[in-house]
Formats: sequence, structure tokens, C-alpha cells
Amino acid sequence: MYFLLRNANICNGRTFGRRDVYIKDGRWYLEEVNYVPTDDGVNVLDFDNYYIFPGLVDVHVHLREPGFFYKETIKSGTEAAARSGYTDIFSMPNLSPVPDSLENLKVQLDIIKKDALINVHPYGSITKGENGKELSDMSEISSYVSGFSDDGHGVQNLSIMESAMLTAKKLNKVIVSHCEDSSLINGGYIHKGKYAEKYGHRGICSESEWTHVERELKIAKRTGCKYHVCHVSTKESVDLIRRAKLEGVDVTCETAAHYLVLNDMDIKEDGRYKMNPPIRSEGDRLALIGGIRDGTIDIIATDHAPHSIEEKSGGLKNSLMGIVGIETAFPVLYTNLVKTNIISLNKLIELMSVNPSKRFGIHDKFMPGSKANFCVFDLSRKYKIDPSRFLSKGRSTPFEGEQVYGRCVMTICEGKIVWREPDFNK
Repeated sequence: MYFLLRNANICNGRTFGRRDVYIKDGRWYLEEVNYVPTDDGVNVLDFDNYYIFPGLVDVHVHLREPGFFYKETIKSGTEAAARSGYTDIFSMPNLSPVPDSLENLKVQLDIIKKDALINVHPYGSITKGENGKELSDMSEISSYVSGFSDDGHGVQNLSIMESAMLTAKKLNKVIVSHCEDSSLINGGYIHKGKYAEKYGHRGICSESEWTHVERELKIAKRTGCKYHVCHVSTKESVDLIRRAKLEGVDVTCETAAHYLVLNDMDIKEDGRYKMNPPIRSEGDRLALIGGIRDGTIDIIATDHAPHSIEEKSGGLKNSLMGIVGIETAFPVLYTNLVKTNIISLNKLIELMSVNPSKRFGIHDKFMPGSKANFCVFDLSRKYKIDPSRFLSKGRSTPFEGEQVYGRCVMTICEGKIVWREPDFNK
């Protein structure tokens, strides 16, 4: 069967135009340059006033399985991602067992093969058990992973990190680094700023992030490794990465919606405002905006980190770190950045699809004849974020109750419809 999508607005991160699209044998084409059958085998859908984007790509997702399936499963996480326009997500390795060997990684790969609704690209860990002391079996698992990360922990030993970067360089893989100097945390759990001072909370200083970024950038420059910085949250990190790029370091980085939209004075006494790194100051937020506008920040990820209701009900001090983000990222960013003319729609698609695809080399460019990996959005749809409607098992988001625009009505992955909004009757 063929799918013919009439009058679609296509935005590919560079250009924008209204075209007719058809899907055949898992690939998509433009009607103007390719013959479209007119028999009964064609399923014609009128997409007037809807927008087609290349499938969103999230390079930072905690699927929690194996090991912590009560928080999230590969099935529930990929359903939430498909519902939100994602065709590709990258799963972090803080699991049980940690994917530090082929034997351990296979546990996750088997579940992905059985349950994943979209493409899942696992990371292997940098160190065994993510303990920061001994390298994982990087060569053994290299063919099965998209990069190496100890996310959730900063690798404190610089000689271990240098060995990891040298090995990753040989394997042509990316080191995906959680930059955090644990000696500077001092029991902190929110940003060391105005809110923490006003309400007597123990703060996490910005230096815990940016000094670690600074050290690792030097190693990345020396080794020539492909280096990617996770969840950038401070203005100093943005400046350091900007400078490193000018010096020719092969570095990319990501930030997340909550760092771009909120500052520490937006925090409330609720676990849904607690994540690592924390929401920082307004000066940091503005620096991050500058970073996405000038290209220093390449990617917007979610750091989707679901926990149980009980684990997030201990307030700022006693809740676990982490919030969900897959089902809120695009509408929050579209509403707060695109509709306010801070960035263009093309720029948002570049940050959420084009750039991550390019950095991690996951699928064909979004060109006629390539695999049909795309999503369809109704950008005029206004609604209130309601965690009770999430498909993710996680419910903790600082954007609960916020009015946003932009609902994903269909996601097509590898030529198959993997999500269709129930009230989407096209």
C-alpha cells in the first residue's frame, strides 16, 4: 500500500515548503518528480495545515530497562517517544546490568528487539559498572553501541578518561560525557543561587560542571576524540565549548528544554523541579539561548529520566534527581522559543533532528528517496500539559499545567505508522 500525503508543509531544518509526499516501500518521495499510482492501493491523506518534520532524535534518554522497569520500560519509553514525534532515541547506560560487556549489553539489546516501537541506539558505559576506575570492554561492544557514556556520574580520574578517549578515537566512536566534579557537590541538590540562598537549600555550584568541561576539553583536543558534552547548564560551559570549537576541537554539546525556559527563581518546593545538573540562573539561561542561536550548542536533548511517584514526592531535598521530558520538549520549545521569535522553526528542527542525526550518523538525510522517518505536527493545537495523559511511566515535569502549542498527530518510523493521535481522522 502507498500513502499519499496531500498539501503538507515540509520543514527540514533548512527550508520550508508546501508539497505532496508519498510513501512507498518504506521510503518517501515528492509527487512532482515521481509517478504516484492512482489505483485503490493508495491511501490518500489530506495534510493541509499540518507540518512534516524529519523524525525527532533524542540523544539522551533513560529507558531504565533492564534493572529499573518500575520507573520505565523500553516499551513505555518508546511509546512515549513515538507519541511525541521521535523516531530515534539514545539510551543511557546507568542500568542493571550496566552495558560494559557484550554479555551485559545483550540483555538490553534483546528487550529492544522485542519491545521497541522506534529505533533505540544504546550507549555502552565508559567504565565497568560506571565505577570510574576501569575501562569497560569498549572494543568488544563497539559494533553494537553509538558511543560511550557514564551518564549519571562524571569520570573523575583524568587518566581513565584519556584512555577512554584514545580507545574511542581508534573505534571511531563518540565519548558522551556527564561533566561533574563530585568534590564540589558538597551535598547540594539545587543550583547555588538566589533561590537556594533565600529558602535555605544546599546548592550545587556552577564550577562543578564547567571546571570538568574545561579539563575534558583539553584531553579531547590532545587525543582528537569525538567528544560530546551532556546537559550543558552554565554560561561558563558555553564559553568554553565555543572557544574549543574555534580551536578545532571535535566537540558537540546538548542542553535541554528546562534549562532554556526556566531559571532558578521559577523553582517551587516540589521534586518536579529537581534534576542534575540543576536549573541555573537567568544569566545562565540567556547564555544557553545565545549558544543555540550562534551554533555553540548543537543539540537539544531531553535527559528524560523517569522515577516512581514515591521517588519524586520528597520535595527538593529528598526526591531523586531527574524529570521526564520526551512528551513535553517540542511543545514547550515551540511555544517559548519559536512563537516568541527567539529562534526559527527551522532552527528548532535543526537542533532536535538534523544535528543529532548528523553527529551520530544514524540514518539517511531527510531527502526524497530516503527512509520514511518523520513526524507530523498540528502547530495550531493548544492544550495544557497533563502528566496523567503521558504514556511514559514517569509523571514528574516542571511544565505540568502549562499551556502549549504543537501536538504530534502522526509518527512514521522506517515507513510504518508507529503513532497516530486518536482524534486525528485524516
